[in-house]
Amino acid sequence: MTERKNSLSKIRHRLHEIIFEADTAAGKYFDVALIICIVVSVTLVLLDSVGAIQAQWGRALYFSEWFFTILFTIEYLLRLFSVGRPLKYATSFFGIVDLLAILPTYFSILFPGSQYMLVIRILRVLRIFRVFKLVQYLSEARLLAQALRASRRKITVFLFTVFAMVIIFGSLMYMLEDASSGFTSIPQSIYWAIVTLTTVGYGDIAPETILGKTLASLIMIIGYAIIAVPTGIVTVELSQAFKKKFSTTACPQCSLEGHESDAKHCKYCGATL
Repeated sequence: MTERKNSLSKIRHRLHEIIFEADTAAGKYFDVALIICIVVSVTLVLLDSVGAIQAQWGRALYFSEWFFTILFTIEYLLRLFSVGRPLKYATSFFGIVDLLAILPTYFSILFPGSQYMLVIRILRVLRIFRVFKLVQYLSEARLLAQALRASRRKITVFLFTVFAMVIIFGSLMYMLEDASSGFTSIPQSIYWAIVTLTTVGYGDIAPETILGKTLASLIMIIGYAIIAVPTGIVTVELSQAFKKKFSTTACPQCSLEGHESDAKHCKYCGATL
């Protein structure tokens, strides 16, 4: 019994090295083959949406899609098997993406047409950063994600402030302009305020009175000013994040990455790295 358990543990460890790590030759070949399969499968889905191609090659595309779906299903199950905590991986970003990459084909049996959602597989190509060991890009991505997480409360307050501003400006414009100018309701006026404040300016609605144009000019100026606010918030957090260094080690239990270079244990589940 003990020998069987040790043998199973060795298989799981080996699978984890191949599937989750790109340091070994086997791991790199696996990831390269996986990315090729992802790109090919997404290309087939896109081609299947073209009427002329679908009419001529529809049957071949159908069987090809099922081939890749079964292949990705096996790969997903192996990922769950190779980690110590399958649920942790299943609820991670890549775990959810991996699941969404195979579900549409199965759903298409009950709901025809849902297979086109398989283009979400292209998200899995993000693994290419691990394959070619572009550590500098991985580090920058982690730093950016860390900075965004650290600044989420400040940005949330900022967004609520902007939301209040567009409601106020929209309501004022509704009182200053009439329906002939396109301001037929407060929600419509709020839509105009959002478009103007964000400096998009579709031009489908425009004020005609002097007071309306004055308010619009004020909103445009404020719009340019507030663009710098979230940029400044994230920049400050980025400067703090750059002081920390991260490794590319994947946890053998939960498969998550993003640990600091001197970390001995996984910061997500506590397992030994």
